[in-house]
Amino acid sequence: MSPPVVARRVVVTGHVQGVFFRECARGEADRRGVAGWVRNCADGTVQAHFEGPPEAVAELLRWCRCGPRHATVDDVHVSDIEPEGLEGFRIR
Repeated sequence: MSPPVVARRVVVTGHVQGVFFRECARGEADRRGVAGWVRNCADGTVQAHFEGPPEAVAELLRWCRCGPRHATVDDVHVSDIEPEGLEGFRIR
């Protein structure tokens, strides 16, 4: 039997671009075995798709609330979504 997999769509607001948020998110996701992607959006937010074991995804969401050292996170909006069966984690 396969372990459970959850997926979350995430939008992070604040000073989150130009502070290595995406690269750090990729490292954090890889460390936890979370698949998905992260990208900068034109409105200044960072959007991400995380999927993997529930606790690993929860840990990555907790990390997003602080982000990397030079980020200032104002808010993290999280939506439950259906897993897509993604493998690996990419910066878009």
